[in-house]
Amino acid sequence: MSAGTRCAAVLGAFVLASGVLPSGMPGPGFSPAPAHAEDYPAKPVKWVVPYTPGGTTDILARIIAQYLSESLHHQFIIDNRPGAGNNIGTEAVATAPPDGYTLLLVNPANGINATLYKKLPFDFLHDIAPVAGITRTPNVMEVTPGFPARDVAEFIAWGKAHPGKINMASSGNGTSVHLSGELFMAMTGIKMTHVPYRGAAPAITDIIAGTVDVLFDNLPSSIEFVRSGKMRALAVTTAARNPALPEVPTVGETVAGYEASAWFGIGAPRGTPAAIVQKLNEAVNEALADPRVVDKLAELGGVPLTGSAEDFGRLMAAETEKWARVVKFAGISIE
Repeated sequence: MSAGTRCAAVLGAFVLASGVLPSGMPGPGFSPAPAHAEDYPAKPVKWVVPYTPGGTTDILARIIAQYLSESLHHQFIIDNRPGAGNNIGTEAVATAPPDGYTLLLVNPANGINATLYKKLPFDFLHDIAPVAGITRTPNVMEVTPGFPARDVAEFIAWGKAHPGKINMASSGNGTSVHLSGELFMAMTGIKMTHVPYRGAAPAITDIIAGTVDVLFDNLPSSIEFVRSGKMRALAVTTAARNPALPEVPTVGETVAGYEASAWFGIGAPRGTPAAIVQKLNEAVNEALADPRVVDKLAELGGVPLTGSAEDFGRLMAAETEKWARVVKFAGISIE
């Protein structure tokens, strides 16, 4: 067997096993764009995930991409484009042809960046059309095991007695992890010292080691460390308790009105035909009704975010407005 034949065999095995082609690899059935939505898709669809492989957003996208590849009979190819707080990937989709063959993994950073960055080469709410929600997951307020507070009320009391002494880790400036903590400070009046990291993994490492005190991390990244006792969960940040950690209270049970969560969905370039958006929305909602998908999301602490494209558009707008207030309160901005 030649080297080329062996390579083809390996690639074929990967496709059969995963249902998702590697970035940039066209799959079988590659053909010109269809003239009508009933023919869509007629070739592979590129789904831009503006983060590196292996993180929460990438994992979620691959779960849904596999289902869509099977149900719509063409590959949905994950195209990881990290950088600039997810703006590189978002710009790539905002400027792509609006034909349904380039999609975006939308998440809280998109709504946050609309205010956080002084100048962006795109307008998120104008240039990215909502397609469908996927899931909503809480962040979890977690502390290093030796931290003296045992619950949120004790944490607030300790923070007020020791202003600025609590080191709050985050996965980076302006992330939903960072701003969940800023929202907590705004609503409780305590002052914490922000310690940004380049991603969740090093922040988690330092929480476990006791180098920093608290982290408002996305639940999928932290859930196994919480379950193992390497970190101690004080609360989840959603309005309701999460089935994955049912014994952990919400922040809102102590701080009335507090809510912060990570939400994920699909966007497309503005101008994508409504019939294609509708077909994609229906396919995603079918995925979210499939017990296999629901179970995978639940393992990550997520609940399905079903609804129409218009429903998801309202969520995008409401979250952008909400985080704009937090960004302005915190007085943070990026050139």
